Amino acid sequence: MEHLLEVQRLNIHFGEKAVVENLSFVLPRGKTLAIVGESGSGKSLSALSLLGLLPSNAQISAQKMCFSPLPDLDYELLKLPPTTLQSIRGRAIGMIFQEPMSSLNPLQRCGQQIDEVLRRHLDLNQTQSRKRSLEWLERVKIQDPERIYRAYPHEISGGQKQRVMIAMAMCCHPALLLADEPTTALDATVQKEILLLMQELQTDFNTSILFISHDLSLVAGFADEVLVMHQGKLIESGPVDAIFESPQAAYTKALLHCRPPIDRRVQRLPTIEDYEQEEVTEVLAAEIPKKPSPDALPLLEVEHLSTWFPLRKSWFGQPRAWLKAVQDASFSIKKGQTLGLVGESGSGKTTLGRSILRLIEPSGGQINFAGQNLSKLQPEALRSIRREMQIVFQDPYSSLNPRLPVGLAITEPMKVHGIGVSEQDRVKRAIDLLEQVGLSAEHFQRFPHEFSGGQRQRLCIARALAVQPSLLVCDEAVSSLDVSVQATVLNLLKDLQAKQGLTYLFISHDLAVIRFMCDEVMVMKDGVIVEKGAATQVFEAPVHPYTQALLAASR
Repeated sequence: MEHLLEVQRLNIHFGEKAVVENLSFVLPRGKTLAIVGESGSGKSLSALSLLGLLPSNAQISAQKMCFSPLPDLDYELLKLPPTTLQSIRGRAIGMIFQEPMSSLNPLQRCGQQIDEVLRRHLDLNQTQSRKRSLEWLERVKIQDPERIYRAYPHEISGGQKQRVMIAMAMCCHPALLLADEPTTALDATVQKEILLLMQELQTDFNTSILFISHDLSLVAGFADEVLVMHQGKLIESGPVDAIFESPQAAYTKALLHCRPPIDRRVQRLPTIEDYEQEEVTEVLAAEIPKKPSPDALPLLEVEHLSTWFPLRKSWFGQPRAWLKAVQDASFSIKKGQTLGLVGESGSGKTTLGRSILRLIEPSGGQINFAGQNLSKLQPEALRSIRREMQIVFQDPYSSLNPRLPVGLAITEPMKVHGIGVSEQDRVKRAIDLLEQVGLSAEHFQRFPHEFSGGQRQRLCIARALAVQPSLLVCDEAVSSLDVSVQATVLNLLKDLQAKQGLTYLFISHDLAVIRFMCDEVMVMKDGVIVEKGAATQVFEAPVHPYTQALLAASR
């Protein structure tokens, strides 16, 4: 059979709500088909339906869902018994999940989880599986694979978790690879390497790839065909060149142009609403919000900050080796300014951000916020100042209470810090915040598991803004958002900064987002700040070789 996968008239419902409607596509052997669209458009659910991994309350139907791993072997996926489907998962069909933070078993070491896949499907013994696991950790560009092999998921960075998940999905050389946002948490250099690695696997083993992404520009040089989905429906499809050169739908045009350019700094990003209302020219011509004056006082000053973690201990309990996550970092951020922090996963960006807020205790150095030395504050005093310093965490799934409706997750910090004269007032404020980040009042009573990854990230931004902070640490705050919502949220953050004088420490691996948002930029590698300066200077005349490599990989 010419096609590895053929799907006809796929429908997925949750009760009366249709989340995927009449979706049809074919995937030839050795080719890449990209499904692109906003979070909540049905992309991930369509992929999960192929493996029988939809929630138990989902109703699924399809006229045809035929998978042919061999020319003379056909599986009708919806009709397979659970045991047969289980043998196909991981062996004939590999899956890179969108959220490696929640997809990896927190009770097992990373290496054990790759070993398990190899032993189950390839019948390897423990020695063979360990050797193969280490080889795959090297292939996905993980530094010090022995350490990551022994580490638990909570001991490694978000980008490293993503690469472990990629190794698990690819280690059995599957006929079909389902890649659900496989490079979302990765920096530009590793992102490029992972895409090249997937293409190498495709060439070596004639693997077909179903590539799911919210970033249409990412699939430009990777996919053969593109499907554009919106609200569960197929909006546009065709060869990748045709979609890029002459998109027909306004939604597709918006996806192509909502992403910040890296070669210049634009004033504002267009959104889907702008394209639908044909107001793109007006948006791009909007005035740049007023920037802080050169003589503005620093809101945050960090001097010689270091954060080390013990690795091995002697018989007497003293560390014999240290992981130097942050080394001698010094910088300041003026009130109303945005400082960007960029670097590869595992470089220490997140540790630096959390050390500033004392969510991780620094090993040395000094942190001054609004004239107060945070290093010397007692817990009670630190708790009261935390209203002024908020963080949007990298992983929206684990930073939301799964048992708490999202509306209460937003009103709870208001109540703790005495914001709002009544509960009714706090609810109104929470609904306003939901609407500001692209959600609606009907989402107030829903639980985190009822939202997509991108929607959960927007909820975390709304919760951080609920207490009206002065400093907001954004740790990959828009990395899991589709480009259209990303544009809306980035515009929102700029608007809030202009209206309220907010100050941002903006941590990201995405250089295009950093250029759009930031006044100054710091580049971090192996725990050390290797370059810092005005954004224009760093992007147009980088000095350090690592900065030059990052920029080259992003263009």
